[in-house]
Amino acid sequence: MVFETYQPLFHEIFAQVNNAKDKPKKVAVLRKHENEGLKNFLMCAFNPDIEWMLPEGDVPYMPNDAPEGTEHTMLHNEAQRLHYYVKKLVHGTTDQWMIGDTQINDARREMMFIQMLEGLSAQEAEVVLQAKNRTLNKKYKGLNANTVREAFGWDENFIDQNLVAQRQGRQPDLGRLPQDIADSQRR
Repeated sequence: MVFETYQPLFHEIFAQVNNAKDKPKKVAVLRKHENEGLKNFLMCAFNPDIEWMLPEGDVPYMPNDAPEGTEHTMLHNEAQRLHYYVKKLVHGTTDQWMIGDTQINDARREMMFIQMLEGLSAQEAEVVLQAKNRTLNKKYKGLNANTVREAFGWDENFIDQNLVAQRQGRQPDLGRLPQDIADSQRR
């Protein structure tokens, strides 16, 4: 068995999607590289119920000129912190927008975003800006909402149907320990 030790950068994955000949191959590329960071990133890039809480247009940052793989952070790690920069529409609630961190003011959020971009390689920073501007599909042919939803098993609302099925199959535990549940089901 051969294990891959190299984790490709997001723009490398998206280039593979772009170069794949048809939709099933594009979906296969995304599934091959599936991880929480990639899913978070693509959710923020394509889910229409998620909005970026940053000013529109160009971002004043200095691109990192260090070679890829050196002296910069990786987007698959930074994607875990994208909740600082977006808000999500939650239908049926009194406060319709769920904001990742309400303690951060707009100026601080923008400064954190610029620092993140400057820490990434130039190509990964560009990918983040394309996601923010909703233009990823213009650079990478076939990387769109439909392909992403199919690759990760999300429905039209970007909800993981496998997770929904798992949760529906479980009974609520009401805060009991697994041993308590097992004892009550044995009787």
